[in-house]
Amino acid sequence: MVELLPSILSADFAHLADQIAAAERGGGTAIHVDVMDGHFVPNITIGPPVVKCLRRVTSLPLDCHLMIENPNEYIPAFAEAGANWLSVHYEACPHLHRSLQLIAHHGMKPGVVLNPATRVELILDILPMVHHVLIMSVNPGFGGQEFIGFSLDKIRRLAELRRELGLAFRIEVDGGVAHDTVAQIVQAGADLLVAGNAVFGAGCPEQDARSLLAAARKAANE
Repeated sequence: MVELLPSILSADFAHLADQIAAAERGGGTAIHVDVMDGHFVPNITIGPPVVKCLRRVTSLPLDCHLMIENPNEYIPAFAEAGANWLSVHYEACPHLHRSLQLIAHHGMKPGVVLNPATRVELILDILPMVHHVLIMSVNPGFGGQEFIGFSLDKIRRLAELRRELGLAFRIEVDGGVAHDTVAQIVQAGADLLVAGNAVFGAGCPEQDARSLLAAARKAANE
């Protein structure tokens, strides 16, 4: 089942609870939270205190994507704040197996993230450990970027591996997910779609979430 994960990076933070509620009414099934530190990526966003506040305004899973250096140091704090899913970058984790174990130990579903230039084969050995693999289809750091086309090959390769290995991890995609790209993303094998600008950018998150999810599910059934 294809699911929509609205990304609050593009939401109006002055009305965040209302925006999340609207995106949920539009069919969002988890809330994607982009955590950036200004070092691993060239932007600074939010941390555990905001996640703790989000936990009070939605019952949906909080999908926290750590775009930070030294993520192991912060895993306990995100668990305490109420994160449900936590993903770390392959590129930021010299001991990725340990990082994923630490996430699971703190009761969260572990995910691994690949930047556009990172090959899927590099995470082959840890695929049985993860709840989801997040393919970045833009270079991380900012919302509203254009989808990188060769990301589709990585999604297809992950879908092949999932079948060949008999695994059940989800394939998540973040970056440039919009009406003009969503069909090919879904048909390549993605089932968790992160969308920020396409949901929140025009100021109509309920309507825009609903229409994007409908387009995705239509493509999945074609």
